[in-house]
Amino acid sequence: MPADGHGGEPAPSGESGRGFRPASLDAVNFLLADVRGALGPYLNVFLVTQQHWSQSEVGLVTSLAGWLGLAVQTPIGAAIDATHRKREAIVLALVVLGAGALCIYLFPNFWPVLIANTLIAVVGDVFGPAVAALTLGLVPQRLLARRMGRNAAFDHAGNVAVAALAGLVGWLFSQQAVFLLVPVFAVLSSLAVLSIPASAIDQRRARGVEASAGGGSEGGAGDGEKVSGMGILVQCRPLLIFGSCALLFHFANAPLLPLVGQKLAAAHPEWATVMMSSCIIAAQLVMLPIAILVGRTADCLGRKPILLVGFAILPLRAVLYTLSDNSAWLIGVQLLDGVGAGIFTALTPLVIADLMRGTGRYNLAFGAVATMQGVGAATSGFVTGVIVDRFGYSAAFLTAGAMALIALAALFLGLPETAPSSPAEAKPGALPEPGLAE
Repeated sequence: MPADGHGGEPAPSGESGRGFRPASLDAVNFLLADVRGALGPYLNVFLVTQQHWSQSEVGLVTSLAGWLGLAVQTPIGAAIDATHRKREAIVLALVVLGAGALCIYLFPNFWPVLIANTLIAVVGDVFGPAVAALTLGLVPQRLLARRMGRNAAFDHAGNVAVAALAGLVGWLFSQQAVFLLVPVFAVLSSLAVLSIPASAIDQRRARGVEASAGGGSEGGAGDGEKVSGMGILVQCRPLLIFGSCALLFHFANAPLLPLVGQKLAAAHPEWATVMMSSCIIAAQLVMLPIAILVGRTADCLGRKPILLVGFAILPLRAVLYTLSDNSAWLIGVQLLDGVGAGIFTALTPLVIADLMRGTGRYNLAFGAVATMQGVGAATSGFVTGVIVDRFGYSAAFLTAGAMALIALAALFLGLPETAPSSPAEAKPGALPEPGLAE
């Protein structure tokens, strides 16, 4: 198959796709980070410090929204595999997300926040697999690691930008005003997505499909495509192991930033939004070069050694939070999140692409792993809220650290290396011996 998937010449940058400009995909990653980043931990801090919700109430809303959103995570991945309207799916999700943020701004009470946060959780399932699918469909396999790293770098740059802007808005106006940034960035993100020509996307490669000489297909694929059944999710043992590690990693990682933000807000209530922005910016500034470095080294060093470094950072970070309540110390420790979470974020779509190459179920698998991540994050929100209410912040940090150690051990003992050993080998649904995605 030609590099661009359409029979045309590749773009000058080496990116594929007729009429596709790499800057469009850069803008999508940058602006989508702005959309998501203007909610996230700011909601928790706002509800605790301004609306005077208890930790348990915040944890309950977070967990309920997370669990209900998880119910559609994997089906959304399957739908993205099936549809050729991936751009439109992202735009529709952005409309719902913007409306949900407006609802929280106008009606910051229990039921409106619960409903809006649930809708936001549901449509948030679209962005990760859809953008990864667009990337697969636009970029040839030989450039995928670097492009995934570049995606992550622009995502982190967007997080830095929105954190700085949210801090400024919160300081000049109010914490509540931060939520008005979401619909603005949703509009800009939609324009960026639609600037990618639909004709530039290789729809077969976007789902990791293998061309079949016999012309038969399975699972509703078009002629000339061979697609694995849904059972690939349980038949691929490395995928199950990676998903389990992702669950444990997010159980440990998800509550750390909100908890630190709450400690900072309690000590400096007038600077709550600025302090939260400082934590986010500190980590994201580290994540940006980490993402680029991961993209450039993942092929030569392999995925697993880099992942082990990222997983090892998390328990260390959790323990360090317990050593001091000094604001500078807490923000400094948050820098470690840039290494750990930065590595995990950059490598996750690449590892899944390795494991699903040739199966035609890339987005289904991406949704399944995201579901497991969400299970960990949603569960930890409630668990850590209860622990903080009853035993204090240090106990919650140490609990997260213990879970992070279990995740590290599971990754070390269970996950094999997924990086291609040669561009000519391939085996759907098992350890990737790549070539089928080309």
